[in-house]
Amino acid sequence: MSEPLAPTAAEADSDEGAVPSRRAQTIVGGCVLLVAAALAAGALQIPGDAGYGGVGPNFLPWLVAVVLAVCGGFLLWEAASGGFRSLGAPGGAARADKLAFVWVSAGLLLNAALIGTVGFIVSCTICYVLAVQGLRRAGRQPAAGAARTWAVDVFTGLAISAPVFWAFTQFLAINLPGLTQTGWL
Repeated sequence: MSEPLAPTAAEADSDEGAVPSRRAQTIVGGCVLLVAAALAAGALQIPGDAGYGGVGPNFLPWLVAVVLAVCGGFLLWEAASGGFRSLGAPGGAARADKLAFVWVSAGLLLNAALIGTVGFIVSCTICYVLAVQGLRRAGRQPAAGAARTWAVDVFTGLAISAPVFWAFTQFLAINLPGLTQTGWL
C-alpha cells in the first residue's frame, strides 16, 4: 500500500470544491435537527419514573436530544450567516487507507462475534489491539508489526477493558459477558 499521503500538485489544483457549499452545510444542520427530533420521539416512549439520584431512564436520551438540537441549530445558523468561516483546507491523506479500515473493522466485528464466547475483557482487548494496529499502519509507523508493539497493545487493551468490566459488573451491577461465573473475568 504505497499510496501517497499528500495530493500531487495537479490533484491539489483540481480540488477546489473541497469546502462544502452553504446548501450542503444547511442540509447537514437540518439532518442533525432531524436526528435530535427522532431521539426526542424515542425518549417519549421511555417511562420517566425517577430512580436513584432523581433521574429516570429517559434522562440521557433527552439530554442527547437537546444537545443535538442545540448543535443542529448552531450549524443552521452558521450556514445561514455565511457558511463555515475560518474553515481550514481539508487535511489527511488523498485517499482512504483501505488496509487500516480492514484492521479496524476486523477488530469491531471480532469483538461483536467473540464477546459471548471469550468474554468482555478478552474480546475488547482484541478489538483494541486490531484497531490500534490499523491506526499505526495508517500512520506508517515503522514498529507497527514488531512483537514488542503487539505486547504493549495487548497490555494496554487489558488495562483499559478489565477496569471497565469490573466497574460495570462489580460496582454498577450490570451484567456483561464474562469468561468465568465469578464476575471477575
